[in-house]
Amino acid sequence: MTASIRIRLSLMMFLQYAVWGAWFVPFSTYLVHHGLQAWIGTIYSAQGWAAIAAPLFVGAIADRYFSAEKVMGVLHIASGALLFALSTVDADPALMFAATLGVLLAYMPTIALSNAIAFNAITDVERQFPGIRVFGTIGWIVAGLIVGSLGAERTPIPLYLAGTASLFYGAYAFTLPTVPPRAGGQPVSAGSLLGLDAIREGDRSFWALIACALLMMIPFAFYNVYANAFLDGIGLKAAAAVQTIGQVSEVGFLLLLPLFFRFLGIKGVLLVGMLAWAVRYVLFANGFDANGPITPVLFVALALHGVCFDFVIVAATIWVDKHFPTETRGRAQSFLALVTWGVGYVVGSNAANLVFNATAGAGGQPVWHSFWLVPAGLAGVTAVIFLLIFRDRTRGVASAH
Repeated sequence: MTASIRIRLSLMMFLQYAVWGAWFVPFSTYLVHHGLQAWIGTIYSAQGWAAIAAPLFVGAIADRYFSAEKVMGVLHIASGALLFALSTVDADPALMFAATLGVLLAYMPTIALSNAIAFNAITDVERQFPGIRVFGTIGWIVAGLIVGSLGAERTPIPLYLAGTASLFYGAYAFTLPTVPPRAGGQPVSAGSLLGLDAIREGDRSFWALIACALLMMIPFAFYNVYANAFLDGIGLKAAAAVQTIGQVSEVGFLLLLPLFFRFLGIKGVLLVGMLAWAVRYVLFANGFDANGPITPVLFVALALHGVCFDFVIVAATIWVDKHFPTETRGRAQSFLALVTWGVGYVVGSNAANLVFNATAGAGGQPVWHSFWLVPAGLAGVTAVIFLLIFRDRTRGVASAH
C-alpha cells in the first residue's frame, strides 16, 4: 500500500466518523430544547432500525450492482441533504423520528462500505487497517471538540456541520480506490445477509454471548441516547467536547486489549467490561449535587468508556471471529451486529425512553440520579448472568485468518 493510498483512506475514515459524531452525540440536547425530551429514546431508536436495514441494502444492492465508492458517494450526498432537512423540523415527534430515520438509513450502510473500500485497497489487513481506522475515532473526537468549543449542542449548528461534511465526503468518495461489485449473479436472501444461516453452527457458549450482548446493549443505549442531555442539563460546560474523553480512552484500551486477553482471558475481559458499565452509571448518578456537576467523578465515568466499549463490544466481535470457521465468520459477525446494533439498540433506546419518562419529576424534568441507577442495575445483573452461563468454548480456528 502506497503512502498516497494510506492518506486517502485515513481521510475517508476521518470524515466517516466526524459526520456521525458531529450531530449524533449532541442531538439529545437539541431534542430537549425543542420540547421533545419525552421522545428522545424513541427518536434515537432510528439508528437501530437503520442498522437492521443496512446489511440488506449493502448485500442486495451495493455488492451486486454498483462500485462501493460510488454508492457511498451517493449515500453521503443524500445524508448531507437530509441532515439539512432535519435541521428544519421543529417539535413534531413523528416528523422528527421520520427525518432522523431518513438520515440514518442513508448513513449506516456507509460504515460497511468504508470498511470494504479500505480492505480492498490495503495489502495487510491486520497490520495496516488499525492505523487507518484510528482516524475514524480521531474524526469523532475533533467533531466533538468543535461542537463543544462552539457551545452549539442546543442549536442546529451540529446538523449544519455534519451536513456540510457529509456533502464534501460524498464528493470525495468518488475519488477513492474503486471496489467493483462482486456478488452479481449469486443467489441472495435476507437470511444470509443478516447472518441467520451461519448461526446453525452456534453452540451454548455462542448463544450465551449473544444473549448477554443483547442485554448489554440496553444499558449501552442509555449512555448513547441521554449522556449529552444529562451533562448539559446539570450544567457541564462544552459537554460534547468533554465527552471525547471517552474516545481517547477507547483508543488507549483498544491498544491494551491484547494484554488484558492474555491475563484475564476472554471471559474475564467481557465480565470486567460489563461491570464497568454498572460502575460508570453509579458514578453518573452521583456525579452532581445542588451546586452542579462534580467534574472529577464525571471525568472518571467518561474515561471508563474504553473499558465499557472495548471490553464488551470489541471483545465480543473478536470472540465470534475466533469461534467460527472462515467460511461462516463474516455472516456470524453480521448476526452479532444485527443483535447488538440493530435489535439491541432498538430495545435499549426505547427502554431508556420509558425509564426517562417514568423517573421524571414535576413538569417532566429529569431526575438523573434515579434514571442512571436503572442501567447500573441492568448491567450488574447481566454481568452476573454472564458469569454463570458463559463457558469459553472457542474453537481452534484462530489461525484461519
